[in-house]
Amino acid sequence: MAFNLIRASKALVSSHLLPRIVMREWSCDISQNSIGYLKNQTPLINSYRQGSFFNRTTAEELWKGATAVSNAGRKRGRMKSRRVIKNLNRGQVIGVGKVNMVWPGLNAPIIRGRELVQQQRLPEDPEREKKLFQLRDSTQKRRRIKLSPLERGWTGAKPGGRSIGPPDPVGDETFEGFDTRILEYKMVSTMTGNMGRKRRVSTFVITGNGNGLAGFAVGKASEGRPALRVAKNRAAMKLIYIKRYKEHTVYHDFVCQFGKTRIFVYQKNEGFGLVCHRAIKTCCDIVGIKNLYAKVEGSHNLQHIIKAFFIGLLQQKTHEELAEEKKLHLVEFRKENGNYPIVVASPTEVRKPEEIKSDEILDFTQYIMGGKIRYIKPKHPPFYTKLPSWQIRLRKTAYLRNKEEVRTRIYAEHGELRSFLTDEFPTAKPSLWSKDKKTKEIEEE
Repeated sequence: MAFNLIRASKALVSSHLLPRIVMREWSCDISQNSIGYLKNQTPLINSYRQGSFFNRTTAEELWKGATAVSNAGRKRGRMKSRRVIKNLNRGQVIGVGKVNMVWPGLNAPIIRGRELVQQQRLPEDPEREKKLFQLRDSTQKRRRIKLSPLERGWTGAKPGGRSIGPPDPVGDETFEGFDTRILEYKMVSTMTGNMGRKRRVSTFVITGNGNGLAGFAVGKASEGRPALRVAKNRAAMKLIYIKRYKEHTVYHDFVCQFGKTRIFVYQKNEGFGLVCHRAIKTCCDIVGIKNLYAKVEGSHNLQHIIKAFFIGLLQQKTHEELAEEKKLHLVEFRKENGNYPIVVASPTEVRKPEEIKSDEILDFTQYIMGGKIRYIKPKHPPFYTKLPSWQIRLRKTAYLRNKEEVRTRIYAEHGELRSFLTDEFPTAKPSLWSKDKKTKEIEEE
């Protein structure tokens, strides 16, 4: 009888109609004569778990199957519209679920004070699921690091032009006042025999103190941050001192070249600013140059631009060096000073006029350019200058040429509009004609 009961209980437990864990207590009355009688049979436990696709695979595999995009789809831009993977375990705590229960030793202490904590059911939290969904969604939003407009670099998406701080200290040298800017950040690869195509990150940075001391270097590594650190520390070991005129611009105009890149650099007055390539502008900020104009011709390879610019800066000559080379006075003429001659530098020994050759270059710009002058291509005249109507217009407006300039000069010199006959004939004082003014004068007469 006991054997039959056990078989029946196993059949019931294996049925799909019962829950996963079946605990039953079977009792039966067996005669005292039986040797193996059972008064209270022990609970029969047969726990099992339904096997399916969802509990055989991990969450990562399930998400991959739902959000994966083929290589062909990635080329067509389908990667942008795929669903974002969420971590459904975020916010889940062991022992806390839909039913708000207190489990001593799991989600609550076993003993609180001197009392033994009992298992009990607490009132349900209606906001639990809402908070859980809100917590899951909040993890999907990437927190963008807020940077000031001056620290975002050249563009908002790429690291070019951004600051990465001073180089790492070396011994007692802490590089106080130094700053490092990223000039180039790119992926490079090389084909190896055992690893295949090996990819690395190549970075090109410049570091300096903004007071004439600067250096640049290239760093490579398997990841971006180590590559930036290598390049930054390597640039700190290659510092160069750059001479500046009055601590704000270059000493003179110059032409520099590296490879197929040629740069024309022009000295500018204070307040002009930096009108040049963005990489050259970043270099000037690091070096301490505030006013400059530069024109890049040929290849725009970024490393070639920086190398050519530094070659030109290192080949500069101070005014004293130029005066000693020519054995002549270096004189400055400025338009705003009325072309008043100002001696900038003088040599220890000045040559006499008889010692100066007739074919010797005395023009400052032509001399520092190596005897050459940059050809500036003139602008094409507008199409209407070739029409007959343009010649008619020129004849009609010939008497007005330079009239505005003359009027401005008279106002600047005398403070009023007048001619050379104004002192002798005050009534012949010139004035701008207007209809209202003429009518008023006639009425007064």
